[in-house]
Order: sequence, then C-alpha cells, then structure tokens
Amino acid sequence: MSSGKILVAQGGGPTAVINQSLVGVVLEARRFREVTKVYGALHGVRGIVNEDFLDLTQETSHNLELVAATPSSALGSTRDKPDLKYCEDIFKVLKAHDIGHFFYIGGNDSSDTVRIVSEQARAEGYPLRAVHIPKTIDNDLVGNDHTPGFPSAARFVAQAFAGANLDNASLPGVYVGVVMGRHAGFLTAASALGRKFPDDGPHLIYLPERVFSLEQFLADVKETYARHGRCVIAVSEGIHDASGEAIASLLAKEVERDAHGNVQLSGTGALADLLCDEIKEKLGIKRVRGDTFGYLQRSFLGCVSDVDQREAREVGEKAVQFAMWGDRDGSVAIRRSGDYAVQYELLPLETVAGKTRTMEDAFISASGTNVTDAFINYLRPLLGSGLPDAHRLRSPAVPKILKR
Repeated sequence: MSSGKILVAQGGGPTAVINQSLVGVVLEARRFREVTKVYGALHGVRGIVNEDFLDLTQETSHNLELVAATPSSALGSTRDKPDLKYCEDIFKVLKAHDIGHFFYIGGNDSSDTVRIVSEQARAEGYPLRAVHIPKTIDNDLVGNDHTPGFPSAARFVAQAFAGANLDNASLPGVYVGVVMGRHAGFLTAASALGRKFPDDGPHLIYLPERVFSLEQFLADVKETYARHGRCVIAVSEGIHDASGEAIASLLAKEVERDAHGNVQLSGTGALADLLCDEIKEKLGIKRVRGDTFGYLQRSFLGCVSDVDQREAREVGEKAVQFAMWGDRDGSVAIRRSGDYAVQYELLPLETVAGKTRTMEDAFISASGTNVTDAFINYLRPLLGSGLPDAHRLRSPAVPKILKR
C-alpha cells in the first residue's frame, strides 16, 4: 500500500497552461482522504535531488486557482536530462521522504525519467505509483491526439502570423517568421490558421518533416512574390537538408550548442537573419524582414486557449485518479472522439518515453510548403473561443481622371 504523501514536479519548457495541470493534481489529490501531504519540487528533478520542496497541502484553493490561470511553471523547471545515476538519486529522495505517488508534468525526457524511476521502485519492491502528465508546445508526444500547451502556443502563432500578414499587406515585401520546433512542425503549421482570405499569408510554410533546399526555397519565394507582390513565410527552426544537417548550422559561420550537444535553435535569431540575407542577395528584393518567435509563444499572457486550459487541468486530475483508483504507473494521454470531444487514457510508460511524434503526411501538402484541410480541421477546435478576426475594406475604386 502506497503512503499518503504525493510529490509533483514540472520539467522542460514552460507553457501557458502547465500550472492548470499542477493545480489539477493538487486539488484532486486533496479530495482523497488517504492523502496526507502534497509536496511540490522546485525546478523539477533538480529540486527533487536537492530536496527543495514546498508543502502545497497548505495552499488555499483560491490562490491555487489564481496560479492555475497564470502561464509558466509556478514550481520552476529544469533542462536536466537524468541518466540512470541521476534517477537513482531521485529514487533515494522519494524513499527518504516516504513518497507514495510521484507525478511529473513534462515532455519526452520527463516521461523517460518517470519510466526509470518506476522501474527502480518495482525492482526494489517499493510501493510507488509514478505517473507522467503530458506537456509540450511541440505537440510531439506519441500516443496523444494533442498535448496540453500546444493549443495555446498554436493560438499565439496563428494570431501573430495574422498580424504579420496585415502588416505585410500594408507595406509589401518579404516577411520570414521562424517558429519553434526542432523535429515536429505542428507549431509552425499552426500559422496557417491565421489566414482568412485566399491571398493571405503565410504563403509558404516550411516544416522539419520535409527536406529543405535553399535553391527551391528561393524559387518558391520568387514565384510567390511575383504572383502576390509580397510573400509571408513561416519556417520551423528545425528545417534541415537531405543529410539531416540543420540549415541554421549550414548557413551560419558559428553555431551554439546546448547542454545535450544540439545546435542552439530557439535562443537565437540567426536562421531568420540568414534566410533574409539569402533572399536579399539572390533575389534582389529590398524590403525583407525576419522575426524569431523564440520563447514568446510559450507563456504569452492573455493568449490562452480555453480548450487548452480545461484539458490541462483534466490531465492533472486524471493522473491522480489513475494512480489512486487504478493503482497503475503510466503516462496520461488525450484521445479525440466525435466532432470534438476528448477521452483520457493511461498508456504504458515505455510506449511514450523518449519517443518523438512528427506531423502525419496527411497534414502536409504535396508541395511540402503548405498544410492540408485535414490539418486545419484538426487544429481549429483546439484554438478555443474568441479568436479575433480580420476584415478588409469593400469600397469600389473611384475612376481615374489623369492617370487613365
């Protein structure tokens, strides 16, 4: 029989709704009579090994609700990627504090951490229930129709490109917007939901699921600019050539790498600048501008999908229910049904841990520079209610007198 102590932590990049999952765990756990304490680890797994805990049992429900509606990770997060030794240290702390239920809110790496800790507890016969709660703006967790955090980030991307398109239509030129997504292009593809009229941008969308050719890119831009007199482009930070080499590293003279050896993509505007330079130099277009959305899309205040908020809360609640009533370890997954409804399942940790989902072929156009109606229909209900709308003047032109 597991003890009555619960530990919850948040890992990886923050989102606009990750605190909904945290609060879902806390409030749902406090409903169970057998739960004596609910602890929160500061800064994810690093806080666990350092025993930096908060007693969330003593938080008021009102303050928890305020925190739930606040973007970013209230407990703080970490980019630590635990190996076996690191997970052994985590397990030692869990045992020392007599933790009976461990909930970790995060993405691919977080699910793998939960898997290793779960296996260690099972090997030692320690009564621990370990559950992974999904979270990532990349939408790249396998077994899920979509992942909490993605819809709100997608809503931001769609609105940002809608605004960039209006700006570009007023002062025509070429605009390049680089969006997060190393391996999965879901977030970049969300830019398509910013279109309303047939000639709206983004006119070109480049995803990491397709090989990127600089020569073809320039040809696409040239053709689009000739047709519309302008061109809005959405580019995933993870675009790569046929060998898998990131375009950012091929074009840049110097590249930064993160703690895991990956080319630093999110913390730099290099890719947007490099692509803009290529367009100016090779195509001779003078007005070329680029932006890198970077961290803006993760925790943007006031641009949150109500659908995302609700589901992020529910995955936290369901995690506790699965652990307390089902007495099983696993990873909570969102499954879609009907026109739009969701159900929650608990998947075996090994089916999710360390794996990456990418965009399905059915979501990507044959040209590789756009999305299909299937993707539009997939994403639209996730963006939630109250999306702003753009309008155009419909007045007839006045006949010219001097310039006829």
